[in-house]
Amino acid sequence: MNFIYLLIEFLDELVFGVGEVALPFLRDDLHLSYTQIGLLLSLPGILAAFIEPFIGILGDVWKRRALILAGGILFTLSLFMTSISYSFLFLLCSFILFAPSSGAFVSLSQANLMDSDPARHEQNMARWTFAGSLGVLAGPLLLGLFVYFGLGWRGAYAALASFSTLCLFAALRYLPPDSVSTPSFPSVSVVFDGFRAAFSALKRGEVWRWLLLLDFADLMMDVLFSYLALYFVDVVRATETQAGIAVTVWLAMGLVTDFLFIPFIDRQRDSLRFVRVTALMELLTFAVFLLIPGFLPKLIVVIIVNLFNTGWYPILQGRLYSSLPGQSASLTAIGSVTAPFAKFFPFLIGFLADQVGLQAAMWILILGPIALLIGLPRRLPSTHGRGLG
Repeated sequence: MNFIYLLIEFLDELVFGVGEVALPFLRDDLHLSYTQIGLLLSLPGILAAFIEPFIGILGDVWKRRALILAGGILFTLSLFMTSISYSFLFLLCSFILFAPSSGAFVSLSQANLMDSDPARHEQNMARWTFAGSLGVLAGPLLLGLFVYFGLGWRGAYAALASFSTLCLFAALRYLPPDSVSTPSFPSVSVVFDGFRAAFSALKRGEVWRWLLLLDFADLMMDVLFSYLALYFVDVVRATETQAGIAVTVWLAMGLVTDFLFIPFIDRQRDSLRFVRVTALMELLTFAVFLLIPGFLPKLIVVIIVNLFNTGWYPILQGRLYSSLPGQSASLTAIGSVTAPFAKFFPFLIGFLADQVGLQAAMWILILGPIALLIGLPRRLPSTHGRGLG
């Protein structure tokens, strides 16, 4: 039942949406520096890169359903820990627990969705992305509601933990059984063979291409969004309410474009040309966003920035899945190779922001569209047997 996978993605992005907009509140409440914020955004992902490979390999050679449910339990626990965090260190621990838990709960659910129809990877990734956009838009609205009623970010995270519990029960009820019966825990040799098969894919330049391009593309998506509220408050000198409006408008635009992209991708014969053209427009528009003064002009331009990165994730991720037939869960392990590199960027931005200011540090993000323009293949790869749009 594909709905349960989309529900899990909705939950994950709901948490993301709350967390990124809550950063100014967390910063003020726990007296965090930019460097500490950078660590919160980077260190959990870097550490998870050493754990998630085992999760991904087990997802291919053992009981994927059990791993998803176990990840859901720890996912829920991490949200509760965040809601009661009283210091930077405790908050960091809750984030560190959250990262690999999300890898098991969410990434393996995505793998199951991809396996449900191998001929429609890009199309199902478009649906997955829309479910995530719906969740990430609901996040700021949820946080705003709890702040309005005086319950603050802690109350919002407690509500997320409660909702996560309900989603966990739904997963227990609706997750399909594993397609292959594996009654006992796999031997060390089986796990080793799984690692060898997964990492043998890294001998292919095609796999490296999609891994790196996904990481660079994320600079203009999740990494930019992570600092968006702080940027409007600290650089543009907007109020926290105005920053919340900016983030909500960004997310609403993303929701609309991700929904419209679902039928659009079905009509694309060369989806990579679409990414290349929009990357060029993104490069120019983001430079304007950083240079133009004033809250309203920046708000208008950042909406256009969001418009031009529509479709990047489902197309690039779909291409990566299609380059790894029969190894959907192992993608978690393969992705861990570049994860420390990708997760270093949020910390780098935070560190540089403490040294030279957030405005100057944000220029690092422009590497995203530049990498796409350089790294995307000029000719449409053969899609025989892959079902790519």
